[in-house]
Formats: sequence, C-alpha cells, structure tokens
Amino acid sequence: MDTLTIIKVGGKIVEEPETLSQLLSDFSKIQGLKILVHGGGRAATKLAEKLGVETQMVNGKRITNKEMLDVVTMVYGGLVNKNIVAQLQSRGINALGLTGADMGSICSHKRPIKDIDYGFVGDVERVKGKQISALLELGILPVFAPLTFDTQGNILNTNADTVAGEIAKEMAKFYNVTLVFCFEKKGVLADVNDENSVITQIDTNTFKDLKGQGIIQDGMIPKLENAFDAIQSGVKQVIITKADAIGKAEGTVIVG
Repeated sequence: MDTLTIIKVGGKIVEEPETLSQLLSDFSKIQGLKILVHGGGRAATKLAEKLGVETQMVNGKRITNKEMLDVVTMVYGGLVNKNIVAQLQSRGINALGLTGADMGSICSHKRPIKDIDYGFVGDVERVKGKQISALLELGILPVFAPLTFDTQGNILNTNADTVAGEIAKEMAKFYNVTLVFCFEKKGVLADVNDENSVITQIDTNTFKDLKGQGIIQDGMIPKLENAFDAIQSGVKQVIITKADAIGKAEGTVIVG
C-alpha cells in the first residue's frame, strides 16, 4: 500500500498570511500522496459581523441558520479554500479545491434536533474514497473545505476535524494513512498554560482518565474522539501537533 498523509489545519493558521505561507511550504515538502482539510471559523465570524449576521455558538459549535450557512459557504468554500489552492499552485502542487458536494464526495444528513437545533449542520454518512483516490492517482492534491451536502441538495456546515477523520477512515481502505491534526499548540497539553507540557502518547484509557480529571476538555475532546475513531477504523497513525511541526517527530501520538 502507498502512504497517504492527511493534514487538517484550522484556526488563525489558515487565516493569517505568514502562518499560512509557512504551513503550505512545510506541507509541500511532505513526501508521497497527501490531502489537506481546512477550517476557517474565525474568518467566517468576522465576515458574519460585517454582514450583520449574528454568530451563535453552543459548546464551541456553531449554530448554522440560513444566513450563517451563506457566510460559511462563501468563506470556507470560496475565500479560504481558493486562497490555499492558489498558494499551493504557486509552489508547484496541482491542487484542487473541493467541498463534499463536488463529485458527491462527502454526503451527510442534517443533524437531528435534540436538545439543540444546530441548523444546517451535517453529520457525515459516507465518503466516496474511490473518487478521491482517482484524483490522487492523477497527481491531483485535494483541498477540502468543511462543507458537505445531503440528498436534498443542501450544503451543510460540517466540523473540519470530522471531515478529516471521515476521509482518513475511508482512505485507509486504499492506503497506509497518517492523519495529522494541526493547531496552535505543540500537542495535547497536561497544563494548558505550559506549552512544553505535551503528552507524547495517549491511549483510550489515558484519554478517559485525563478527561475525568478535567485535563482534557472543551474542543480537545471531540478532536480526540475523532482521532480514536480513526485509529479503530484502520488509520495507521494519528498525530496532534503544532502547524510548524508538520513532518517532525513532535506532538501527541494517538494509539489504540
């Protein structure tokens, strides 16, 4: 099996010119087949404010009504995605910007209303791995925005970590997959105020203990849940690290 590296990056890393440029330079040096999945929530919030669209968050998750759906579609599928694609092209990488609607590559259903109505938010049902693989074999690097679609023709806002994880799980049928979650910290930290307190390895029991102690909390919980789900579904390796450490033996390694 060939190796495939899937990088998920978000936050201010993709929204600030200097950090994005460095990330894409490092990403360009990764050998073998690769896929990039990006977020862009801060940029969406800024544009929403300019347009007079209220941003509502519950437990770190964005409520996506029709007006906010328009904003995230413009920002994720347009502004952020095409900026990344253009910069990769300038580095000699034949990149193609995609949402899950393109080629029907990632189909979702609208999240059911339970305690909270998240609006036009999608939970992934299936990923068309053969079509993505066909792009890779043609020398095309897919750059996925965190947007999917449903069978009724709706675009759905979908968590970027989840998109990366679901792609990784499907592509593990065809490749030896390494999934890397990049963000502003060096890895999962034992002390959020100490950048050097990186927990180098986490298994399921350690995760339960750290979560119970409140060391792992907030947005790191779903990130790790996605990571363990990927490992249990055949992904060879999951790493959580700082964006400038791509390709280096740094960060937190998730093991089954």
